[in-house]
Amino acid sequence: MAAAAGAVLLMLLMAAALAGGDDSDWVRLPSKCEVCKYVAVELKSAFEETGKTKEVIDTKYGFLDGKGSAVKYTQSDIRLIEVTENICKRLLDYNLHKERSGSNRFAKGMSETFETLHNLVHKGVKVVMDIPYELWNETSAEVADLKKQCDVLVEEYEDVIEDWYRHHQTEDLSQFLCANHVLKGKDTSCLAEKWTGKKGDLASVGEKQSKKKSGKKKKKGQKDEREGAASLPDTGEALEGVQEQAPLTHSPADEL
Repeated sequence: MAAAAGAVLLMLLMAAALAGGDDSDWVRLPSKCEVCKYVAVELKSAFEETGKTKEVIDTKYGFLDGKGSAVKYTQSDIRLIEVTENICKRLLDYNLHKERSGSNRFAKGMSETFETLHNLVHKGVKVVMDIPYELWNETSAEVADLKKQCDVLVEEYEDVIEDWYRHHQTEDLSQFLCANHVLKGKDTSCLAEKWTGKKGDLASVGEKQSKKKSGKKKKKGQKDEREGAASLPDTGEALEGVQEQAPLTHSPADEL
């Protein structure tokens, strides 16, 4: 009885995953809009990650005359090169979510379809598919092509990315790179597509849990601060040697 129910569930699941297209649509390679959208997303994320350091680079190194000056890593050519050289590899962390529409089909985390299939297997249900179980977690043809097109795009528009990095970091990168250059005069509708998530969506659960953990840490820190303040003597005056913490400095990239 359980096996029969599992088989029915599996057929319904696969039918939902294939809804809206015939066999020729089973592999639908990413459009240029989708490629540029996720290149911009990962570029912004990478620049945010590398923009938190206060490292300073001594540019005098290698100059026989000793000329040159120290430059912040966040404003350096090295940062730009490191980000752009590795950006397309980050797209291999994406998976194909066939249950979603439009550009939202590309996202990190396991798709709802394959998560359900994995759960069926773990419950002992025999799942028969054209794809062997060992290959379920392998990079899909769509994601592989996403990375391949990314390599071409970054090389073709490296001057545009560099121009944004040096002069236009206050502008939205998706608008600057994609709408204004890569997709100029072409379809840009995918740039406006947002995934709002839904109950049980595992690709969104991870992000929500991360935010919850961050919120708990923040609340715990606030509680500790209140308890610490309560233990201080109420003298009505500032304690000697204690001063207000200075605000952290940040680079333009932090505002991305």
